[in-house]
Amino acid sequence: MLSKHNSIQRDHLEMITLDQLVPANHMVRKIEAAIDFTFIYDLVKDVYSEVGRPSIDPVILVKLTFIQYTFGIRSMRKTIEEVETNMAYRWFLGYGFHDKVPHFSTFGKNYERRFKDTDLFEQIFYRIYDSCR
Repeated sequence: MLSKHNSIQRDHLEMITLDQLVPANHMVRKIEAAIDFTFIYDLVKDVYSEVGRPSIDPVILVKLTFIQYTFGIRSMRKTIEEVETNMAYRWFLGYGFHDKVPHFSTFGKNYERRFKDTDLFEQIFYRIYDSCR
Protein backbone atom coordinates (compact mmCIF):
# COMPACT_ATOMS: atom_id res chain seq x y z
CA MET A 1 0.00 0.00 0.00
CA LEU A 2 1.31 3.42 -0.94
CA SER A 3 1.65 5.81 1.95
CA LYS A 4 2.39 9.48 1.87
CA HIS A 5 4.27 11.30 4.63
CA ASN A 6 2.67 14.47 5.88
CA SER A 7 5.40 17.14 5.78
CA ILE A 8 3.33 19.65 7.73
CA GLN A 9 5.10 18.51 10.91
CA ARG A 10 8.08 20.72 10.02
CA ASP A 11 6.22 23.64 11.56
CA HIS A 12 5.50 21.97 14.90
CA LEU A 13 7.11 23.48 17.94
CA GLU A 14 9.01 20.96 20.02
CA MET A 15 11.01 21.35 23.21
CA ILE A 16 14.39 19.69 22.72
CA THR A 17 17.93 20.41 23.76
CA LEU A 18 20.94 20.41 21.51
CA ASP A 19 22.41 17.72 23.75
CA GLN A 20 19.50 15.41 22.89
CA LEU A 21 20.24 15.71 19.18
CA VAL A 22 23.85 14.51 19.39
CA PRO A 23 24.09 10.71 19.56
CA ALA A 24 25.96 9.31 22.57
CA ASN A 25 28.50 7.57 20.34
CA HIS A 26 29.19 10.52 18.01
CA MET A 27 32.87 11.30 17.45
CA VAL A 28 32.55 14.86 18.81
CA ARG A 29 31.38 13.48 22.16
CA LYS A 30 34.39 11.16 22.27
CA ILE A 31 36.77 14.03 21.47
CA GLU A 32 35.15 16.29 24.07
CA ALA A 33 35.42 13.56 26.71
CA ALA A 34 39.06 12.78 25.88
CA ILE A 35 40.56 16.25 25.52
CA ASP A 36 40.49 19.19 27.89
CA PHE A 37 41.00 22.17 25.58
CA THR A 38 41.27 24.77 28.35
CA PHE A 39 45.08 24.63 28.31
CA ILE A 40 44.90 26.62 25.06
CA TYR A 41 44.02 29.83 26.91
CA ASP A 42 47.35 29.88 28.76
CA LEU A 43 49.30 29.11 25.59
CA VAL A 44 47.79 31.93 23.53
CA LYS A 45 47.28 34.68 26.12
CA ASP A 46 50.38 36.59 24.98
CA VAL A 47 49.12 37.00 21.40
CA TYR A 48 45.81 38.56 22.48
CA SER A 49 45.39 42.18 23.50
CA GLU A 50 43.61 43.47 26.61
CA VAL A 51 41.98 46.26 24.58
CA GLY A 52 39.73 46.28 21.56
CA ARG A 53 36.68 44.30 20.70
CA PRO A 54 36.22 40.73 21.94
CA SER A 55 37.87 38.04 19.86
CA ILE A 56 36.62 34.66 18.76
CA ASP A 57 37.41 32.18 21.51
CA PRO A 58 40.76 30.54 20.62
CA VAL A 59 39.39 27.14 21.69
CA ILE A 60 36.68 27.56 19.06
CA LEU A 61 39.35 28.22 16.43
CA VAL A 62 41.18 25.02 17.36
CA LYS A 63 37.97 23.00 17.52
CA LEU A 64 37.02 24.26 14.05
CA THR A 65 40.23 22.75 12.70
CA PHE A 66 39.43 19.54 14.57
CA ILE A 67 36.07 19.37 12.84
CA GLN A 68 37.65 20.12 9.47
CA TYR A 69 40.33 17.43 9.65
CA THR A 70 38.43 14.78 11.60
CA PHE A 71 35.49 14.81 9.21
CA GLY A 72 37.48 15.37 6.00
CA ILE A 73 36.10 18.78 5.11
CA ARG A 74 38.21 20.39 2.39
CA SER A 75 38.08 24.07 3.35
CA MET A 76 37.31 26.36 6.25
CA ARG A 77 34.51 27.91 4.19
CA LYS A 78 32.85 24.49 3.88
CA THR A 79 33.56 23.75 7.56
CA ILE A 80 31.67 26.87 8.59
CA GLU A 81 28.78 25.91 6.30
CA GLU A 82 28.67 22.51 7.98
CA VAL A 83 28.76 24.03 11.47
CA GLU A 84 25.78 26.22 10.56
CA THR A 85 23.58 23.17 9.97
CA ASN A 86 25.17 20.26 11.86
CA MET A 87 23.93 20.14 15.44
CA ALA A 88 26.76 17.83 16.59
CA TYR A 89 29.33 20.35 15.43
CA ARG A 90 27.45 23.16 17.16
CA TRP A 91 27.34 21.10 20.35
CA PHE A 92 31.10 20.45 20.14
CA LEU A 93 31.82 24.17 19.73
CA GLY A 94 29.46 25.09 22.57
CA TYR A 95 27.11 26.98 20.26
CA GLY A 96 23.36 26.97 20.69
CA PHE A 97 20.68 26.75 18.01
CA HIS A 98 20.73 30.49 17.36
CA ASP A 99 24.36 31.42 18.00
CA LYS A 100 26.04 33.10 15.07
CA VAL A 101 28.86 31.05 13.60
CA PRO A 102 32.02 33.03 12.78
CA HIS A 103 32.69 33.96 9.17
CA PHE A 104 35.05 31.54 7.43
CA SER A 105 37.66 34.27 6.97
CA THR A 106 37.95 34.65 10.76
CA PHE A 107 40.21 31.62 11.00
CA GLY A 108 42.57 32.90 8.30
CA LYS A 109 42.68 36.39 9.79
CA ASN A 110 43.45 35.04 13.26
CA TYR A 111 46.13 32.77 11.88
CA GLU A 112 47.71 35.63 9.95
CA ARG A 113 47.55 38.14 12.81
CA ARG A 114 48.27 35.96 15.82
CA PHE A 115 49.72 32.57 14.98
CA LYS A 116 51.65 32.83 11.70
CA ASP A 117 55.20 33.25 12.98
CA THR A 118 54.73 31.23 16.16
CA ASP A 119 54.79 27.57 17.05
CA LEU A 120 51.48 27.79 18.93
CA PHE A 121 49.64 25.36 16.68
CA GLU A 122 52.49 22.91 17.04
CA GLN A 123 52.42 23.29 20.84
CA ILE A 124 48.66 22.75 20.88
CA PHE A 125 48.97 19.69 18.65
CA TYR A 126 51.68 18.14 20.85
CA ARG A 127 49.73 18.80 24.05
CA ILE A 128 46.66 17.12 22.57
CA TYR A 129 48.77 14.28 21.22
CA ASP A 130 50.36 13.74 24.63
CA SER A 131 46.98 13.74 26.39
CA CYS A 132 45.64 11.17 23.91
CA ARG A 133 48.61 8.85 24.40
